[in-house]
Order: sequence, then C-alpha cells, then structure tokens
Amino acid sequence: METGKLKNHICEYFVGKESVVEDVLVCLLAGGHVLLEDVPGVGKTTLAKTLAKSLECDFGRIQFTPDTLPGDVTGTMIYNMKTGEFAYKEGSVMHQIVLADEINRTSPKTQASLLEAMEEGRVTVDGKTHELPKPFMVIATQNPVEFLGTYPLPEAQTDRFMMRLSIGYPSAEEERRLAANFLAGKVADKIESICSTEDVLKMMEAVRAVHLSEGITQYIQEITDITREEKKFVLGVSPRAMLALIRASQAHAYLEERDFVKPDDVKAVAVQVLHHRLSLTPEAVIQGEDVDKVLKALILKVPVPMK
Repeated sequence: METGKLKNHICEYFVGKESVVEDVLVCLLAGGHVLLEDVPGVGKTTLAKTLAKSLECDFGRIQFTPDTLPGDVTGTMIYNMKTGEFAYKEGSVMHQIVLADEINRTSPKTQASLLEAMEEGRVTVDGKTHELPKPFMVIATQNPVEFLGTYPLPEAQTDRFMMRLSIGYPSAEEERRLAANFLAGKVADKIESICSTEDVLKMMEAVRAVHLSEGITQYIQEITDITREEKKFVLGVSPRAMLALIRASQAHAYLEERDFVKPDDVKAVAVQVLHHRLSLTPEAVIQGEDVDKVLKALILKVPVPMK
C-alpha cells in the first residue's frame, strides 16, 4: 500500500492541513493515540471518520458528558435471565478507531476508564479481560477555549497520547474547496475504502522493522534528557515519551518510503510528541515563554548524529 496515495485520498475529503493528516497517520502506524485540541467546527470529527472509512476500520464514537459512566466506555456485565449467567456487553471503546469527543467534559473517573485500553489494548470488567480489536486507536478531542463544566486531563492521561495536534482554521483557498465539496455532497460518510484492516496491520509491522541506528537512538535520548535539565519546565518528559518519539520517528520514515530513520524524521515529529508532556514554570509563564519555542530551541542544541 502506497502511503502517499492513502494520505492524498484522506485529504480529498478532509480539506485542511495536510501536515495534520500526516501526523495522524504517523500515530496510527506507530500504534499511538491522538489528542485533537481545537475550537469547534474545524473538522476534528470529520478527520476521525474519514480516517476510519479510508482504512475500512470499525468506527465508534463516545460523546462524553458529565454523566457518562466508566461502564459506558469499557462495557458492563448484564444478567441473562434465560441462562442465569452474567454476560459481557461491549462498551463504546470496542471499535478500531474510537472518537472520544469532548473528553474533558466527563469526570476524571470516566476519563481514567480509557487508560488501560490506550496503554494495553484491552479492558478489564469484573475481573475479566477483554481484548480490543486491532488496529486500535483513540482520537480524543477537546475545546481549549471553554472551561466551564470541564475536567482538565491529568498528566497521567495526557502522557498516554502520542501526539497532541491542532487543526486550525483553513486558508481561503482550502475553505473554498471545502464549500465546493459540501455543495457537491462529497462528505466523509460517502468516502470509499482504499485500504483494508489487514493492510494497516502489515504497515504497522513494517514500521516496527524500520532501522534505527545507535546514533539516532542516542540523539532521541539526548533530546528527552535535555528537557529534564531545562529550568523553564516544571518537569521533563517521561521515558514513555522517549519510546513514543522512537516509534513516531520510525513511522515518519516509513511514510517517507524509507527503511531507516534520519535525524530529519525525529525533528519532524519531536514537537508534536513532546510538547503536551511539558509545562512551564510560573516564572517562565510570567516572562511570556512558549512551550513550543523553548522546546524547538532545546532540540537545536542537541548535536545531530552523522549516522
């Protein structure tokens, strides 16, 4: 399967930032999850549905509200009066591509119900473990503007997401294309699949086989380590972030149709993988510092390996 063809197919229906589509594909092939943080109406749901339709993946949506319960997500045990036994009823998470819409509108207890699914690809209900379908990917959305009636994601939850992305408003030309697609009835619900689930699993396997030299591995480790030394950050990134950066770099190289990772692959995904795991100190905030700017400056300080 040509990854460029897949990306172009998605961009035909999701008119907007091609870089965002590429980053979402990186997360999918790397086995990660995405947090889409943006204002309403810029296409977050459309992107998730278009991705699932293009890949012939089972799509599920969880509309989070304050009264959503953990059992709504993971599933629950229902008593069957005919058999006299309890049977597992699947929750909304039992899909290959899961849209967790407005995840910050539900309680921390319900947010935490996604942790096991995102980390281990399974859920445990009443002591019994149920495997999730493969591939499995959570695309969570949240509105960064509204704060009334929301529950900010804790660090442990945000660390489970491989990337946090923002779509942003389209350009004037892109908005005209969007209007043309709308008038022509070219919407995500009508998109044709060009890739099967088996193809996706094969691509994910190929990503894990992309070569990572010792120099590149050290380069990634030094990038994560330098965030822990930066005094403008409260804390540096975790070892999980380093592993996520490794896998995302492999996936980016695969999308570029290479079987080895270059420093450019690491640079292309480093900010998206790391910035939501970092927070500025109060002093840095007062000074008007920005996480992305500080992070980019730190990456430039790390010596680039020759091989």
